[in-house]
Amino acid sequence: MAEQLNLLSEGNIIPTALHTEMQQSYLEYAMSVIIGRALPDVRDGLKPVHRRILYAMYELGLTPDRPYRKCARVVGDVLGKYHPHGDQSVYDALVRLVQTFSSRYPLLDGHGNFGSVDDDPPAAMRYTETRLAPIANTAMLTEVGLATVDFAPNFDNSQQEPLVLPAQLPILLLNGSSGIAVGMATNIPPHNLNEVVDALIALIDRPEISLPDLMQHLPGPDFPTGGQIIDTKGIIQAYETGRGLVTMRGVAQIEEIQPGRGRHLRTSKALRRSAIIVTELPFQVNKAAWIEKIADLSNQGRLEGIADLRDESDRDGMRVVIELKREGHPQKVLEQLYRQTALQSNFGVILLAIVNGQPRQLSLVELLQEFLKFREETLSRRYQHELDQAQARSHIVEGLLAGLNGLDRLIDLLRQAPDGPTAKINLQEEFDLSDRQADAILAMPLRRLTGLERENLEREFQDLSQRIQELQTLLGSRHELLKALKKELRHLKRQFADPRRTQILTDVPSLPTLTTAEIDINPDLPVMVEVSQKGYGRCLTSLARNSFVIPPQAKEQWQEAKKDYPMFQAPSQRQNTLYLVGSNGKAYSVPVAQIPLTERNQKGQPLQTLLPTSAQGEQLLQVWLEPATDAPENYPDFVLITHQARVKRIPATELTSMNQRALQLIKLKDDDALAWVIPMLPTQTLIVATSTSRILRFQGETIPIMNRASAGIAAFKLGTQERIIGAIATSETTNLLLVTAQGYAKQISLNEVRPIQLGQLGTMTLKFTNPQDYLAGLVAVSPPIGAEVPEVGLVTNRERWRRMTIDQIPCGRNSSSVQVVSMEPEEVISQILSSS
Repeated sequence: MAEQLNLLSEGNIIPTALHTEMQQSYLEYAMSVIIGRALPDVRDGLKPVHRRILYAMYELGLTPDRPYRKCARVVGDVLGKYHPHGDQSVYDALVRLVQTFSSRYPLLDGHGNFGSVDDDPPAAMRYTETRLAPIANTAMLTEVGLATVDFAPNFDNSQQEPLVLPAQLPILLLNGSSGIAVGMATNIPPHNLNEVVDALIALIDRPEISLPDLMQHLPGPDFPTGGQIIDTKGIIQAYETGRGLVTMRGVAQIEEIQPGRGRHLRTSKALRRSAIIVTELPFQVNKAAWIEKIADLSNQGRLEGIADLRDESDRDGMRVVIELKREGHPQKVLEQLYRQTALQSNFGVILLAIVNGQPRQLSLVELLQEFLKFREETLSRRYQHELDQAQARSHIVEGLLAGLNGLDRLIDLLRQAPDGPTAKINLQEEFDLSDRQADAILAMPLRRLTGLERENLEREFQDLSQRIQELQTLLGSRHELLKALKKELRHLKRQFADPRRTQILTDVPSLPTLTTAEIDINPDLPVMVEVSQKGYGRCLTSLARNSFVIPPQAKEQWQEAKKDYPMFQAPSQRQNTLYLVGSNGKAYSVPVAQIPLTERNQKGQPLQTLLPTSAQGEQLLQVWLEPATDAPENYPDFVLITHQARVKRIPATELTSMNQRALQLIKLKDDDALAWVIPMLPTQTLIVATSTSRILRFQGETIPIMNRASAGIAAFKLGTQERIIGAIATSETTNLLLVTAQGYAKQISLNEVRPIQLGQLGTMTLKFTNPQDYLAGLVAVSPPIGAEVPEVGLVTNRERWRRMTIDQIPCGRNSSSVQVVSMEPEEVISQILSSS
């Protein structure tokens, strides 16, 4: 240790800035992951681990005509010779090369349990067996020993491994690839061999071919699990730029079946039911998880009309039966499956691969060109190697024939020579031979002196001369080389091609929708649009509003809240538009014509089934119907308030000009969410209440109008345990009813709360009897006029509710609160509902 310290003190320390060292080290690590682990090479389409697995199996002699060998043996060879990493990671890579549902053209042939489309795990490597698949053996490894590719030492310099395999087909396109590196990722879909070969030949014939012409041969991805691709816009974008979104759908048919019996039909039509039969799923969709998702959505009431769900898949193929209720609409249920489950999924294409040692995002034409450039290079090296061998052999045969033609003189020279070196010199002088030719003659056995052997040598020399001429032509003419390449591609196509599995559909809407004609609704028919607290939407032909959201029998006693209650009611027509705002800060538009027309005893359809996938799981905060008037001055403004008390105001015209399915209304921080969306007219005032009973009153003009990209401004500061519990817009002639979590209540006149500016503290309105109590909510109520007394509804965290009048609740800022309801232990008021 002392010597080491002395060495360090003798000037061997190199001062380096920390940020410089961190930058350099991180870049080295990133490039190691990018090049050596996560991204495939554009030439053979393989990552290092896959290339090492194939080469190790080639060295073991595991060709398609040989018996299977235990996967543990293969993994051991790969680890010991080429890939010093975890055995499980190598086995996982090997398993993926076997799986027919993961690779369009599996490079390995497996024997045993290698997992399933249900995401069942494969058996341990000591149980499974494998060997090379014919396409891997023929199209990737037959030329690996012909000096066609470069080799390099392995990790301990004990072996040589190929830097790239001499692939004769673009495996990167055929099987695709996915991987996440440092700061970049790749996601390449699989394609059909027939189409890829045709595209390569078209590109050879027409190097300047346009993308539309090329897509006549290669129209799009071809997934191993089949399915459908909706529209070609995403494909075209991906092939042009290297990035795009391809929408995939499973294959489903609507059939009539006998309930509970699947495939069997009954003769009685009255006993039949409709069922959706799914026979193909989108690529990389876990069938078991998908079925479980459908069951969960059905149990939650978000997916309606399903009576039974069963998996009838077997060795013959996939068959999932979704049996519908008698009143279920098959097309509507199928639409919900597309929207809410992975039956319709997106494949994000990223054509990123290693090109000349660097990651590059490629277009389809560039990717094919890179492969052709590599294949042209490997063919040239292969032919040059074959030419060198043929010329060397021709040289030897020529010498042997020269010796045989002067056989008598040859024998005399050999008989007279005192030793071998002298004989060699004499032969070279007599017959004008090279060293190699003279050595070949001296090593020639006596049987070569027969007439038959002479004929064989002459025939061999002629064949060699002809092959040398062919090879020189191939190497001397790029046109002839490309002709040979096309011939090779056509031969591989005949040997390994199969029909396309994935259908590409054009002119299909992204999601099917039910038109008004399909449900026999008059577009001019007036309806009452209702949206419930649980997110269900329905249209009623009766325009009469409910007298109160809580049924009358709930008065003076607690009732179980088994019934959902509306959060929004408004008269409308079927051609109008409904706008919704979620807790993610986005607004969505839904045509009223898509909301089902139901009876009053039916709860309707979950509105989230009509929204984009990104809205799934979001809480609906506000529902707003498109105004009947076209005058913008009659539209309200919307005040947006987040949980962290940031506030902004946007005009409603921002929503009416929506031309897309979703519109971001506010920029949210990661730890914040939209809590309230309040429509407010110019004559109204905004009331915000916190859990400590603080009331903040803002006039409309104090809240600034901002654009949709802004995050709002801080309205006020919240205490440590304080949170916003409610916000309303109301007029100055109303009272505010405040109710605590433990059932205490009081009223105050709005005039008793002074208006404030943003950032001020507001007015304290309650003194809590119990220190653990807090303000649960507030509503605006009108003062009692004669015998007409306003009513409110109280809902608890245990989903119990009751209804009460406000005439016995004291009013005034200085009055004390009174307990208006009693509750069970740990039960608290969670919501207050107004009858107005």
